[in-house]
Amino acid sequence: MSTLNTVNITNGTDSITVEGAVKGSAKAWVNFNGTGTVAIRASYNVSSITDNGVGDYTVNFTTAMPDANYCAVACSSRTDSANGYGNVHSTASAPAAGSLRVTSRVTTNADPNDQAYFFVAIFR
Repeated sequence: MSTLNTVNITNGTDSITVEGAVKGSAKAWVNFNGTGTVAIRASYNVSSITDNGVGDYTVNFTTAMPDANYCAVACSSRTDSANGYGNVHSTASAPAAGSLRVTSRVTTNADPNDQAYFFVAIFR
């Protein structure tokens, strides 16, 4: 394996410090459909999604984090107005080096609910 030592990275127009690129970039992210058969639309460093039940999923990382001390951001979106379009509360919990559990609830009644669009990003 080769090592490249530099301070900045540029594409000729924009520039960023190497520290900013390494520490500021998502170490994993996923956009998935949480309704019916759960399906990943696009991802980085996510191997699969486990459907644990209504509105409850586990995001499994391809390459584990060094530990569970990372920052997780999760949000989701509904597509039907009958059940509170846009009124969704998403949470991330139970962090582990190899996975993260996320849940969604409709804020109008606090019931768990599958979401058509679920987004998760991991920063470390």
